[in-house]
Amino acid sequence: MEQLSQDFAANQKIFDQLLGVGRNYDMVSRDFIIGGRRVRVWVLDGYGEDAVLERMGAFWLNIAPERVQNIKEMQEFADGFVTFCEVNVSFSYDDIVTSVLLGKTLLIMEGVSGAALIDAKKYPARSVEEPADGKVLRGSHDGFVETLLHNTALIRRRIRDPRLTMENHKVGGRSKTDIVLCYLEDRVDKKLLDQIRKKVTNLDVNSISMGQESVAESMMAPQWYNPFPKVRYTERPDAAAASVMEGEILLLVDNSPSVMILPTTFFDFIQEANDFYFPPLIGSYLRLVRFMVFLLSLIITPVWYLLASHPENLPEYLAFLKVEEPGGVSLLLQLFIVEFLVDILKLASLNTPSSLANSFSMLGALILGDFAVQARWLVPEVLVYMAFVSIATFAQPSFELGYAFKLVRLVLLVLIALFEWWGFGFGLLGALVLVATTKPLVGPGYLYPLIPFNWEALRGLLIRRPISRKNT
Repeated sequence: MEQLSQDFAANQKIFDQLLGVGRNYDMVSRDFIIGGRRVRVWVLDGYGEDAVLERMGAFWLNIAPERVQNIKEMQEFADGFVTFCEVNVSFSYDDIVTSVLLGKTLLIMEGVSGAALIDAKKYPARSVEEPADGKVLRGSHDGFVETLLHNTALIRRRIRDPRLTMENHKVGGRSKTDIVLCYLEDRVDKKLLDQIRKKVTNLDVNSISMGQESVAESMMAPQWYNPFPKVRYTERPDAAAASVMEGEILLLVDNSPSVMILPTTFFDFIQEANDFYFPPLIGSYLRLVRFMVFLLSLIITPVWYLLASHPENLPEYLAFLKVEEPGGVSLLLQLFIVEFLVDILKLASLNTPSSLANSFSMLGALILGDFAVQARWLVPEVLVYMAFVSIATFAQPSFELGYAFKLVRLVLLVLIALFEWWGFGFGLLGALVLVATTKPLVGPGYLYPLIPFNWEALRGLLIRRPISRKNT
């Protein structure tokens, strides 16, 4: 790693070239005379804290020459004349350039060895507001943002414990993205922490452009055929802080408002923040309803299709499952059409301006509703069951798990069309095998605490326990 030289003019030329002064419009450089010595400063416009830098510059310009004439090391100047708290001295070109691109202010002085890196920066950030996919009726209404420092502050506001650790890593050969591992020193599983730390430090990627998703996929074992999510995310500081208090590890990525909670199991996805803002009995009821409804969303359309395909075999008490007026399209194709149309509506709603949202909703309802039935493309029964499935998908907090169940549901429909009851049985068995063989990022297993069995942990996931001094 190349070290800073003693030649001020040569250093100035090298940094101008490396930082793109004149090439990059947002790279600002400024020359000073401090105590009769030449000084040059570089900072990225938009990152530098103007008020802080202006106050320091005004202080430097008033320094008498005799106060700095004997200074030979940058650390001496930083200790005596840099009033900002966060400052360090570096001699490495690579480290200095990376620090400037992270938002620090670079200062070099004639006749002084080393460079000062002043962390007087302010990242652009949106206001702290409640995340769209984690709303609660009661409780706090703040949420994580894209600025890492703000996110760690939101956690520290809730856990004022000196054992709360924020461990920083830089990942990405080009992006140099900051990643923070957050955990409680006396509660965390040290073995799991070592595994996660090793995975983070061994990441060999050019860029973390997609935030936490880039990190998660780089750390996972390849299982492209498995749609089940291996990582749980949250944008709520209260949920993240509660997970840390339970001994779990948070992985925060700069430029992303989503925080990864590790380790992750399948049963973690049935929990939601609302469960803990209601009394234990109501919270347990909501959790069990969410779990049952989500399982129903997996099997309700395959079971209905299986029974409706052979109406002559239905007993009298299941006669309501029969299709009175079959449409011009087979039931299987109708179910697939509505599955795909629901996804198209979801994608379209993401790109619909808010001023047109009402018109879009009315148009979608007409196309999927009355018009489709009158044109005999769809039968009312298909719309009813698919409406239940669509609503049930939003009853649980994980968007990824909803799509995993959707893909399994589509495979079940195909297997039923080919092999009827045998296809349904083997499809469910295959889904269970797929869940059981899912490899989480770290941890005891994807089906823990069912496999390996831990009754206390399983009961805590299925039933909302009363909050006590130990149960946070």
